[in-house]
Amino acid sequence: MNIAEITPKGDHLLYVKSDDGRVGLFDVSPFLQSEAFEPLKHREEFERVPNGRYFVAWACGADLSADTIEARWQLLSANDAQHEASPGLRAGKAPAPALLLPCETRFPAGIG
Repeated sequence: MNIAEITPKGDHLLYVKSDDGRVGLFDVSPFLQSEAFEPLKHREEFERVPNGRYFVAWACGADLSADTIEARWQLLSANDAQHEASPGLRAGKAPAPALLLPCETRFPAGIG
């Protein structure tokens, strides 16, 4: 797979469009426990994701191959894909900022 378009979304999701027209969402959050991906917990760093066509690699050194993305992404239906790729995102506007809280705040001891 070649990556035709990549757009950061909230909750550490990447909107991915392949060169063959398939569209999906890739969840980066499971990778955030790795030392290389830790800087991506900060929204500003996560949103600076360049498209290398065969991979994405952030300035912090974290990277994902197109094969990894393809193996783990959630494909979207045509209707869902249109909704996810809103005109604001295609124009390069970032989604509204999300409040990132430490895990202890989101999941108090004894819950979850």
